Amino acid sequence: MIPIHDSVRARSFPYVNVAIIAVNFIVFLYEVALSQQGVRGQFTELDTFIYHWGNIPACTFDALGRDAQLSQLGASICGSQPEPSWTVFSAMFMHGSWLHIMGNMLFLWIFGDNVEDSMGHALYGVFYLLVGALSAFTHMFVNANELMPAIGASGAIAGVMGAYIVLFPRATVAVLIPPLFFLPLPLPAFLLIGFWFLAQLFSGVSSLGVDAVGAGGGVAYFAHIGGFIAGAALVNIFAVRRRRARH
Repeated sequence: MIPIHDSVRARSFPYVNVAIIAVNFIVFLYEVALSQQGVRGQFTELDTFIYHWGNIPACTFDALGRDAQLSQLGASICGSQPEPSWTVFSAMFMHGSWLHIMGNMLFLWIFGDNVEDSMGHALYGVFYLLVGALSAFTHMFVNANELMPAIGASGAIAGVMGAYIVLFPRATVAVLIPPLFFLPLPLPAFLLIGFWFLAQLFSGVSSLGVDAVGAGGGVAYFAHIGGFIAGAALVNIFAVRRRRARH
């Protein structure tokens, strides 16, 4: 299902949401410009960039003083990162393909403007980074010794969706369902987002005890789960404009 618009209209222009989307595209275009050609067995420029700024759970836990049981390869990979604990933020502005970034930014465009409108610009920016970081830590706790970098904004966007479903439970979202692209179908937001969350939960639990990246097809399900729960739990702390509107 592809969302195209929702029924809630924002009262102000979502400057921060647009800025976040712009930064994601700028970083991705930089990735596209990097060389993907390399000698067999050696990192390409793109590989180096992703391993340098991506969120590698084992490296972050090692930097935080926890025993991540790093192998010689792990120590070499982690040694190349500038400050692993900061990659929980840098990784959320990186993507692996055009489909990856287009899907993420579409969801952020649909749901982020209304959440920003309820929080105000500055608080929304803080909220986005916070739920993104919490989603990354959720992924790391489940995959503490993982050396594969996790990248993408989907954990932070899951937090935005968690906030949206709390703020606008009666909203509707028009979606396109392949192959009926010409016929938008209005669905209750709680149904669409709720189904999405249950799918993440089922897939995440199913992948437990198996290699996270291999089992999930490259999808960090627990980042989505953690981000969504964090967003739903924290939204009322940040949604100050909504509270003011009620008085």
